[in-house]
Amino acid sequence: MILCCGEALIDMIPTPTTAGPDGFVPHSGGAVFNTAIALGRLGVQTGMLTGLSTDLFGRQLIESLKASHVDTSHVMTSDRPTTLAFVRLVDGQATYSFFDVNSAGRMIEAADLPKISAHVSVLFFGGISLASEPAADTYATLLEREAAARVVMIDPNIRPRFIDDPDRYRARLDHMIARSDIVKVSDEDLDWLLPAPLSLRDKVAKLMERGPSVVIMTRGKDGASGFLADGSEVRVPAQRVEIKDTVGAGDTFNAGFLAKLSELECLTKTQLATLPSDTLQRAMEHGANAAAITVSRAGANPPWAEEF
Repeated sequence: MILCCGEALIDMIPTPTTAGPDGFVPHSGGAVFNTAIALGRLGVQTGMLTGLSTDLFGRQLIESLKASHVDTSHVMTSDRPTTLAFVRLVDGQATYSFFDVNSAGRMIEAADLPKISAHVSVLFFGGISLASEPAADTYATLLEREAAARVVMIDPNIRPRFIDDPDRYRARLDHMIARSDIVKVSDEDLDWLLPAPLSLRDKVAKLMERGPSVVIMTRGKDGASGFLADGSEVRVPAQRVEIKDTVGAGDTFNAGFLAKLSELECLTKTQLATLPSDTLQRAMEHGANAAAITVSRAGANPPWAEEF
């Protein structure tokens, strides 16, 4: 099982009304939640570890997970409120305003963590859950506790305005990356993590020196590059489609990538350390194809396996 560890929240999406200004419609979302949903729809055995509220939005999130065949046995519930993210779309690009104070997802602590099932072979981390304390420290603790026995992938999906203490955040992320097997970053993420005047390729090399076997760097419409420990590099172009919006694109890429590696039985630490470049390319192409379907329709609506 791939266990996705991180935020699940409600995206309040602007929607036309019959009269007056746009209204906001609640859609289940969150970067890690989107990856879990996409994995479940692609037929991969998937679970979600997160903090959810018992309020109406929390119930909506649980129902959404179950509808996409995502196991919820690792979910921690409380009566704290659900995180809300009000979305603004301009030319298909999303910006967010978050309401996350004392939320069910943000306030989980290490003592709340459930025992990880023996069926879990892969842990996926990412999103705002790596920046929002105390949950961020809780997820770092979980990774530290479990990384020796399970494959770890991390996609920080950095949102600078969400980070109160950049030095503390960088230190936490450095610690987590050093114990990860797969790291995915955007070119913007990489420049934020490593602001030194180096080329992107040199920054990737520095990231790999910290420990991961595979690094993927995405560049929006310019596609993605994958890097292996032996110095190999592969490139995958972005699929050309009519874009409705970009919500959930990177999250779906992560799911498609992991789904293909799972199908090829390559999701072990040993196999990732010696992964052939053609296998990396196949997995990245599958991720790009999945993401292309998501951006071709409104909202974070990942594809089902039969759509390929």
